[in-house]
Parts: sequence; structure tokens; C-alpha cells
Amino acid sequence: MKLSDILTNPRERERFLKFAVVGAFGALVDFGTFHLLISITRLAPEWAQAVSFSMAITSNFIWNRFWTYPDSRSKQISSQLVTFFLINTVGLAIRTPIFTGLEGPFRSLFEDFTFLPFGLITADRLGYTFALGVAVVVVMFWNFFINRVWTYNDVE
Repeated sequence: MKLSDILTNPRERERFLKFAVVGAFGALVDFGTFHLLISITRLAPEWAQAVSFSMAITSNFIWNRFWTYPDSRSKQISSQLVTFFLINTVGLAIRTPIFTGLEGPFRSLFEDFTFLPFGLITADRLGYTFALGVAVVVVMFWNFFINRVWTYNDVE
């Protein structure tokens, strides 16, 4: 699997676009869970992003298995889930230092911003969200290519 395959092969391009849509939905699960956790539980952001990532992995696996790669049925679902989880765990290992490294600079960038009544959107929240957004985009490319080569290698 190469980048040129996505650009030249209509089937791979469709899979990438579906993977991106699934990823966008997963990002909603991820960001929503993340903000809920830091708001309600006061869980540290580094832990909240790990938990929210796990929730997104579950959602993404289900959608990718049944929508992006419906023709991937020669492997058992349990085997694919383990492979998908392992790949995404490496993605978490890539994502966490990106998030941790960027959240401080992004929070500093937004220090003078407070929006909405009662400070619901603060520099902290904006910093976390932007850092998480960058990390998610970087890891999306890792996840697509490695999952295509390893998890869903049974499709043509």
C-alpha cells in the first residue's frame, strides 16, 4: 500500500474517504468523551485523552469492519479486533507525546481568550482541543496505512 495507490486506484480512494468519515465520527466520540471526562471527573488531560481514544477505537473498529471494509470477511472478527487494537495502541503511543508537547503551547496561544458566559470555552479547553486535533490527524494516516496492510489485507 502506497500513497499513490490512494491517488490512482478508485477503490482505495473510496476506502480512504470512508476511513476518513469513520475517523471524523471517531473524532467526535474522542473529543466528546475527552471533554466530558475533564469536565465531570477532573481526570488529568493525559489520562482523559487515553480513555477517549479507547472509546474512539471501539467505534472506529465497528464502522470500519462493516462499512469501510465490508469485503473483509476471511479473517475472524476477533483476530481483526486484536490487530486493529494493537495498531491503534501504537497510534496512541504516537499521539500522546504529540498531544502532551502541543497542549502547553496551544494553551499559551489562547491565554487571552475566554468565550461564552461562565468561561465555558477557556484557553485550557482550546489548547487541549487544538493539540488533540493535530495529534488525531497525524495518527489517522498511520492508522489507515497500517490497518490497510495488516488488519484488512484480505481485500483486493
